[in-house]
Amino acid sequence: MDISTLMKIATSRASATAISKQTKASSDDVTKVLAQVMPALLGGASAQATGKSTAESFAKAIADHGTRDTKDLTKFLSNVDVADGAKIVSHLLGGNTRAVSKTVSKSTGVSEKDVAQVMSLAAPLMMSILGQQKAKHSDGSSALLQAVMSGVANSGITAGDVVNLLGKFMKK
Repeated sequence: MDISTLMKIATSRASATAISKQTKASSDDVTKVLAQVMPALLGGASAQATGKSTAESFAKAIADHGTRDTKDLTKFLSNVDVADGAKIVSHLLGGNTRAVSKTVSKSTGVSEKDVAQVMSLAAPLMMSILGQQKAKHSDGSSALLQAVMSGVANSGITAGDVVNLLGKFMKK
């Protein structure tokens, strides 16, 4: 799996519709938000997977989340623990979480509250998909994240876009 496949799953109409039902934001707004927050979440995941102090706990986290079935996105997303999702977002984005919400809200016109809720629903989905992929890769989470990030060029999202997006959030 590459980043393009993960982005397609996370930003699919089924994901947007299921998240929309929980946030009360329109599915079009959710799609706009997902398109902007997924690169930030993936960037945070990449940093967690490759960080010396975080790689082991990140590998455990994606393994734990990878046991959840994501085939039925509506069912999966309706059962997401939003509080747990917020913790995941906090781990992935750290002190930049609020800045991400604020920046995405400003560029999409979706309220910060709804952006934060979309992120809290999308993060467990991303972690579950990564965990399922990790189970298929015996060479560990770093190799998995490198494989995911290697697909960046094919997705229309460049590694520079991810870095620039995160840079914007850090400046806020």
